[in-house]
Amino acid sequence: MASRSLGGPSVSRGGGGGGGKKSLSARNAAVERRNLITVCRFSVKTLIDRSCFETIDDSSPEFNNFAAILEQILSHRLKGQVTWFGYESPRSFWDYIRVACRKVSQNCICSIENMENVSSSRAKGRAWIRVALMEKHLSEYISTALRDFKTTRRFYEDGAIVLGEEANMLAGMLLGLNAIDFSFCLKGEGLDGSFPAVIDYTPYLKYIQSSDSISSDEEELRTLGSSGSESSTPENVGPPFLMDENSWFNKCKRVKQKYQLTLEQKGYLEELLRLRENQLSESVSQNKILLQRIEDSDLAHKLEKEQLEYIIVELQDQLKSYQSLDQLSAEVSLSQTSLDPGQLQEGDGKQDTLNLMSEGKEDTPSLLGLCGSLTSVASYKSLTSLKSNDYLASPKTEMTSPGLTPS
Repeated sequence: MASRSLGGPSVSRGGGGGGGKKSLSARNAAVERRNLITVCRFSVKTLIDRSCFETIDDSSPEFNNFAAILEQILSHRLKGQVTWFGYESPRSFWDYIRVACRKVSQNCICSIENMENVSSSRAKGRAWIRVALMEKHLSEYISTALRDFKTTRRFYEDGAIVLGEEANMLAGMLLGLNAIDFSFCLKGEGLDGSFPAVIDYTPYLKYIQSSDSISSDEEELRTLGSSGSESSTPENVGPPFLMDENSWFNKCKRVKQKYQLTLEQKGYLEELLRLRENQLSESVSQNKILLQRIEDSDLAHKLEKEQLEYIIVELQDQLKSYQSLDQLSAEVSLSQTSLDPGQLQEGDGKQDTLNLMSEGKEDTPSLLGLCGSLTSVASYKSLTSLKSNDYLASPKTEMTSPGLTPS
């Protein structure tokens, strides 16, 4: 009975211990995934901040830390390669990348495979990270590899980062690196695959305490010291947080770089403002010239309109005068037709006489001046009232005159 009773609790303890180990391992795996993703996000932010002041290359500590973090993420719970003898040999993440990223257009997989100075699988994976960053396609490579879920399941165990929800976050945060211009040498010491990558967590574990919290801590320590023994004086109490000289120097350097960048931007904006002011003044002057031209053209159009209206009035007056002359000529013709036939015959004889005289002698300006126009009615009436034998000579008398004998 005792053995059974002891056996029962022992079995129950074993079962409870197995469940506790599983929950603990699951908790550890979740914490590990969350830590790697969080540190990766911090490293991407530091890379973007550093790229604003200097070029990112192999000597940059921010890049070396980022490369180590990405290598740890892609190697998280990676399955080993089983040999013919049943043993499992370690495998690099490059074996997964070269298979899953074949579908990327214009990929660099073949060029990295053919590199002479890179022999190990780990070194090829590190070279791929650098080439993908220089090509600005790292996020595209990761997204394509994660979409190939069958290949990912074949290379990774359950609980891996690339198989969880964190994978989508990884592809999204790597997209911001496409805005950085990287410059790497593919023959440096960073490609040495003999040593595993180590993450430096110290840049992300610094705690910067504000001045308010420092003063409150000092006051609290003073009150605690005054309430204690006399030996614990507040003079021996210092600030809880001190920064070394290198960190102060780096901060001053960053502030100086930001100040220089701000000055350059200020000069650029001032020059741009000056150019815009010049363009504005030119446009204002051109606008004034155009307005003056419009006013001159309006004045000219008004003058032309007035002249045309005056011409129209004159033409209307002339038309009225012509109409009155036509009426007068019609009245004269009617008055001529109302004369006696004897007077008309006498007038016709006199008109024939005048025609003979005009044929024998040429008209002179003096004659025209004396007689006027033969076609007018007034001159015709004056000629009929004159006597032909008193003022006009006949052709016979002219021929018989002694002074005009023919030769």
